[in-house]
Amino acid sequence: MTSIRGILAATATPFDDEERIVEAALRGHVRRQLEAGVHGIFALGTNGEFYAQSPTERAEAARIVVDEVAGQVPVVIGAGAATTRETIAIAQDAAEAGADALSIITPYFAAASQKEIENHFRATAESVDIPVIVYNIPARTGNSVAPATLEKLAAVDNITAVKDSSGNFDTILQYLERTDRATFDVISGNDSLILWTLLAGGAGGISGIANIYPKTMASIYDLFLAGDMDAARAAQESIRPIRNCLALGNPNTVVKAAANERGFGLGPARAPFNALSGEAKSTIEATVAADLERGLS
Repeated sequence: MTSIRGILAATATPFDDEERIVEAALRGHVRRQLEAGVHGIFALGTNGEFYAQSPTERAEAARIVVDEVAGQVPVVIGAGAATTRETIAIAQDAAEAGADALSIITPYFAAASQKEIENHFRATAESVDIPVIVYNIPARTGNSVAPATLEKLAAVDNITAVKDSSGNFDTILQYLERTDRATFDVISGNDSLILWTLLAGGAGGISGIANIYPKTMASIYDLFLAGDMDAARAAQESIRPIRNCLALGNPNTVVKAAANERGFGLGPARAPFNALSGEAKSTIEATVAADLERGLS
């Protein structure tokens, strides 16, 4: 089974002004991440705007990413949906496309009990023969994976990791307490908690900020492994200004706007999530300029 360790770039999906996927830009963005030294690619997650794409578009993007990575690092494909039936169909397609692992978000919009959440992940995992990562992001879905539920899911052979984007470090600690770090990876989905998750025994982070500063994000893990805690902490703390910008609008939109300030050509987020104010745009522009002056890359 694939172990998900290090910094995985939660890659954005580039669109043109007509909201079509731009294959050349997607391939170029994946290459940019690889050249920066990220340890894996996580495509079609929240930053990849999976929620704004049809199953056909998601399948197309998955195949492009897998082809471009060409086995250089693990590829995780986001395959979640609101219902178990649709999730299984998308998961099987992503597995067929060559994903090394799948990220499955909790069901969303409708409230789900812990038993229903458990059933959802079990059924999806049983439908594929590659590793499944449980994706906990309750602020976006309205449903959370309780630590006791994760403990049960970790006993499923091919459920091998959890990505926690709750922003609650205690949740990460409880996940670590209830799983075996030798066989199960606990990953931070919050960029601000990556180093602290590593120090607590976690496996790394899945980073939206890597769309903007991939070298800086990859360095957090590399410096941690090298035992240079001062430098790792400096890298971790260096992203605070751009993280503060996420409050200026839809975070995925802010990430794209900041990456575009660097000339990365990711295009707009899909409507209606693309209407940043002029003030927000100016703040993002100034923040990126200051970050580059400080050496982020």
